[in-house]
Amino acid sequence: VRTLGHVSATAGADVVRRLASPGLDGTGIGIAVLDSGIDDSHKVFRDGRTDSSQRRIVFERSFVGTPGNYAGETKDPFGHGTHVASLAAGNGRVAGGSYIGVAPNASLINLRVLDSEGKGTVSSVLQALDWVLSNHRAYNIRVVNMSLGMPAIDSYRVDPVCIAVRRLVDAGVVVVAAAGNNGKDADGQKVYGQIHSPGNEPSAVTVGATNTFGTDSRSDDAVASYSSRGPTRSRRLDAAGRPVYDNLLKPDLVAPGNKLVAAQAEGECPVSHEDCGAKNYLVTNNPQMEANVSSDDSRAQMFMSGTSMAAPVVAGAAALMLQANPRLTPNMVKALLMYTAQPLSGFNTFEQGAGQLNIDGAVRLARLVRTDLTNATPLGAPLLTAQPPDPQTTIAGHTFAWSQGLVMNHTFAHGQELITRYQRIYGTGVLISDGVLISDGVLISDGVLISDGVLISDHIITSSGGRIDEGGRYVPSGVLISDGVMRGDGVLISDGVLISDGVLISDGVLISDAIARALAVIANGMPTPHMSVVPDNGKDYIGY
Repeated sequence: VRTLGHVSATAGADVVRRLASPGLDGTGIGIAVLDSGIDDSHKVFRDGRTDSSQRRIVFERSFVGTPGNYAGETKDPFGHGTHVASLAAGNGRVAGGSYIGVAPNASLINLRVLDSEGKGTVSSVLQALDWVLSNHRAYNIRVVNMSLGMPAIDSYRVDPVCIAVRRLVDAGVVVVAAAGNNGKDADGQKVYGQIHSPGNEPSAVTVGATNTFGTDSRSDDAVASYSSRGPTRSRRLDAAGRPVYDNLLKPDLVAPGNKLVAAQAEGECPVSHEDCGAKNYLVTNNPQMEANVSSDDSRAQMFMSGTSMAAPVVAGAAALMLQANPRLTPNMVKALLMYTAQPLSGFNTFEQGAGQLNIDGAVRLARLVRTDLTNATPLGAPLLTAQPPDPQTTIAGHTFAWSQGLVMNHTFAHGQELITRYQRIYGTGVLISDGVLISDGVLISDGVLISDGVLISDHIITSSGGRIDEGGRYVPSGVLISDGVMRGDGVLISDGVLISDGVLISDGVLISDAIARALAVIANGMPTPHMSVVPDNGKDYIGY
């Protein structure tokens, strides 16, 4: 057994590669990263299986117009996108595999939508999403990672970014979105209702962040305090001009995202320009973020925290699932991720969704799903090719039960039939939440998209460490969804006004969602990182 990365170990990727599915590393699967660019000279983006110098970034394009007409540059002067991409698909060449990504041989598509300060426009993001829609088959783009966001003001029904995400999902592309980093206010109090757009889109896989405290065992894991909580507070106006809030249950699940070590962009530009510095913007202005793993810029690593870091861990997991079973639909990928997730004790569903990412369980189920499923497959037909595995996973000596349920808009579903029978909600062109009718306060299945063996909750309850169908109410102090007002832990959110850390972001601007919170932490002195730092000896580590 060779030393591998902390993130890949605690998330379950190492179990998959060593025991369940040797060689499963994302090969052939394209992951499009919409971010601040990727430093293509970094060693972690070379071939992940051999000592070849071949790059795995198969396409690059910038949708950013910056001062000096610098629109063509795809490198990463900010430093965020490189870190994100390496968490999803960085190889293990540096420091003996200590910082290996989840899908270390997946192909990367670098679509730059954020400038040298981590900001961008909605129009740039829409252009990039349109490009993916037109070109996903040419590069086998099966996963899109969006570690960015903006305040979710308009309902997902009319939000243009959400609409673009839905089009991609309907076309067969999994879209992973960061939940946001506004889970607490300036006084450290919990805040609910802060899910960013496009994380408020029902078809997206919306990811919150956990703190693993640097241990591979998951027994001590917790939802990070800054991770944005649901429900979604985007809204539309009814015929009388009154606000109608979406109030969707988000995030869908959580994943490691606190103080992670991953690739550090060099940040240098091929030409002299004010848009770039000698180092990436984040490290230049916050030297404490540098992990000091290597003096070689092509091997350097840095610390970052946020749901921006958690999202690519899930994106890498989706790539492994799709390599194991290329016929999975985005809805099926999302369902398996939630069904096998580990509910974390002491955290409600508005905080963790179905629970923490479990790559081992998700891949094991993915390999058993039939490969001949289509939208025409009858409801209730057999879903698996064999008996389902025991609904539990062991990582680093800790055994935990799966959630065995799916978060579905305003409620959840549970039952073994979710993985033993084909549900029409797993097809394309529908949502996992479709097929659930709300009538007189009772939630029921309509029997067309969900089979009779699936149980739908008729009241809002959540897991606090047990199965998803067990536990107390979502928010201890109560939730009033119907009147547009939500109260939780003493924090009041009313009439669509979102309480944040005092930083205001205009509606038309997107900012990488790890940055505001990360910089605030750094400004107050960065504590000793929980993830241990392994120095790099300068020699490539291959064969992992």
